[in-house]
Amino acid sequence: MNEHSRPILFGEVLYDCFPDGKQVLGGAPFNVAWHLQAFGLNPFFISRVGRDELGSSIKNAMLDWGMDTRGLQIDDTFPTGSVKVSVENNEPSYEIVNDRAWDYIAYDDITHIKDGFLYHGSLATRNQTSRSTLDKIKQALPFPVFIDVNLRSPWWDRSLVWKDIENSQIVKLNDLEISTIIEQEQTLDHQIETLLSNSKIETLIVTCGAKGAIAAHKNGERFNIKPERSGHLIDTVGAGDAFSSVLLLGAINKWPTQLTMQRAQQFASQIVGIQGATVKDRNFYKSFITHWNL
Repeated sequence: MNEHSRPILFGEVLYDCFPDGKQVLGGAPFNVAWHLQAFGLNPFFISRVGRDELGSSIKNAMLDWGMDTRGLQIDDTFPTGSVKVSVENNEPSYEIVNDRAWDYIAYDDITHIKDGFLYHGSLATRNQTSRSTLDKIKQALPFPVFIDVNLRSPWWDRSLVWKDIENSQIVKLNDLEISTIIEQEQTLDHQIETLLSNSKIETLIVTCGAKGAIAAHKNGERFNIKPERSGHLIDTVGAGDAFSSVLLLGAINKWPTQLTMQRAQQFASQIVGIQGATVKDRNFYKSFITHWNL
């Protein structure tokens, strides 16, 4: 990957704050960018942090990880984002604070990037300022769009999420989220068909927890993957983002769908063995890089 061909990731960066007092870097697009950097893709991450201690910490972490910080904006009014994470029966829940710096991402010219993918989640568009900026980016850079749907109440609107979904080429969401969006269809197969037939989606990925995940192409092809048994479960925070990072890695490297799904599941199964969504030990990635010939 070079300056003219690289993944662009837009949206929130924040700290996940756990009950034991530990703070871990997070935010879906940031998590994906972090993993892609480790995999050698040189992502361009667009977000905004406050002029505060947490914001400085995020920038320093990016620099230490070798990430490009030119897309990280500094806000003099709103603070850096944070989320209170609680975990019960290994399932996380999130209290996402409103009016944080990443809600006010401004538009900067990035047309120097000529080719790549644009990734964003649905949470990043909860505020009109960041949503307007994302729309401008989509107009300026006609790249394939990968949206990772995360319906975090009360921070989503059905009509806005549907608009983003129907204009994206790759869409990932879980089985509960697709049932919430496509209420009129009773079976998962019908929900998948409804989304594919009423949108620009080329590939739809539906994760189904312990049952695995499904990748469905518009041409009718279907691929299924079952989760691997993980050796040690700490929490599932960031597991979906880990899965998404390898889906994007596979799309960029043009891996076959089944292989991409298998590798995404392998990587996500390892992330659940650490607390939080990001790993600062490069050795964590070495076996994947070796086995995947990256």
